Amino acid sequence: MRACARVTPVIVVRVLVAVLGVGLVIWTIGSAVKTVVLPRATSSVLTRATFINIRRLFDLVAGPRQSFEFRDRILAMYSPVSLLALPALWVLLVATGFTGVFWGLGVRPWSEAVIISGSSLLTLGFDRPFGLSRTVVSFVEAGIGLGLVSLMISYLPSIYANFSRREALVGMLEVRAGLPPSPTELLVRYERIGWGDRIHDDLFTRWETWFVEVEESHTSQPSLVFFRSPHPQRSWITAAGCVLDTAAIVASTLDRPHEPQTDILLRTGFLSLRRICDFYGIRYDPNPAPGDPISITRHDFDMLCIELHAAGIVLKADRDQAWRDFAGWRVNYDTVLTSLCSLIDAPPANWSSDRAPLKRIKPKVFRRTTTPNQRRR
Repeated sequence: MRACARVTPVIVVRVLVAVLGVGLVIWTIGSAVKTVVLPRATSSVLTRATFINIRRLFDLVAGPRQSFEFRDRILAMYSPVSLLALPALWVLLVATGFTGVFWGLGVRPWSEAVIISGSSLLTLGFDRPFGLSRTVVSFVEAGIGLGLVSLMISYLPSIYANFSRREALVGMLEVRAGLPPSPTELLVRYERIGWGDRIHDDLFTRWETWFVEVEESHTSQPSLVFFRSPHPQRSWITAAGCVLDTAAIVASTLDRPHEPQTDILLRTGFLSLRRICDFYGIRYDPNPAPGDPISITRHDFDMLCIELHAAGIVLKADRDQAWRDFAGWRVNYDTVLTSLCSLIDAPPANWSSDRAPLKRIKPKVFRRTTTPNQRRR
């Protein structure tokens, strides 16, 4: 009886360590599946914690007191470094979990359990466990290691393919709207080349598809939000703001026949940006009133109208109503646009990043599955 009493605590500890190791492995694999395989905006605590803590390290170097050019050079490395750190962390946690499993199966000392776990996971083959149960566990770990490598091999090309598709229209917008992009320059340029009536087919139709693709890719692969454009002054979010403002001006201010495509683009755009904000837990009013305040002032709007009129663009006679209509469209995406500009530290651009909150928005590690925005809808 005394011998059994002395053995029981040892067995309990071994079983507990093995169970904790299995739990750590399952949790890590679940994070990898959510991050790489699951095609929806599902939050993984491990992935979010990795990206957020690495961003904190980058912010120590690229603080708000530094010039934008310096911050842009540093932050351009943020997403690539985080993506490389993520599989390394997965491998480390899986190896740690299986170390506990091997130790629970009787491998002694701890250093030997670490060596066997690392050899199995990385398929190095310089050490092997003895016994059928330990050998089976070693095979399982080797299979998991190969699976993680396969996931990352397929994950990275997918990210860069989506990045290339996103940047194609962002780069094209520079030709039409300048750098940084401006709705005034875009409309004036279209008027000068005689494409004023073609803006719906040439621009709005393409960007409707762009917003749909960005919503899908930037929520299922959220690291794309932080991938910066090849040119320091270009950004996907300032480009999106320019296109949405252009559509809002066309719908509210220009004296032209109503085009339903403009309305569809605006709704597609602000819904896309809202979904991305939902993922990062950014608060906004999902049902704003047309008269709610926006970051654009009436003076800003009047100055834009003066520039458009000077370029020969025909505007609606009732400027007050035009302002109310413009504000009624802008209120749907004003908060989400400026918040995302703050989140990614977007380059300077009129009516978007220049209206961003002074204090940079920082997402939280733990995020509710249902956001406050969704509950109020």
